[in-house]
Amino acid sequence: RSTSLFAMVGNTTPGEVVPVDSLRPGTTGLNLVVKVLDAKEVMNKKRPDGSSVRIVECTVGDASGVILFSAKNKQQVETMKVGTTVRVHNGKIDMIRGTMRLAVDQWGLLKEESGGEEVLPNRDNNLSLVEYELVASTDLF
Repeated sequence: RSTSLFAMVGNTTPGEVVPVDSLRPGTTGLNLVVKVLDAKEVMNKKRPDGSSVRIVECTVGDASGVILFSAKNKQQVETMKVGTTVRVHNGKIDMIRGTMRLAVDQWGLLKEESGGEEVLPNRDNNLSLVEYELVASTDLF
């Protein structure tokens, strides 16, 4: 009997939407519906070939909490407009300076969500404010 990767990681099934407060360091294959609350450009550099690298950090959330999202390419930056509700397909958690960031790489997708219920984010539960520390284990199985 085979077990899908989605079932093993985060105990979700493919396509299952999870709440923000269930996110943990290192999880992948995440599907969420979140509202963009704010956006702040943190990097805008020109490359030697003339193209540019632009990263925008957005606070996104749902009724269970909020988290920072790192928009890392033109399509992501354009999708993550303040006030927009967005569906995240196959997202992942990156750790930046000991805190969690939601991200979408080349295997994921961001899509503006139209219709459906209004998403009212819970700003009181900000998962990106929780600091994690990597602790080396001395136990060898």
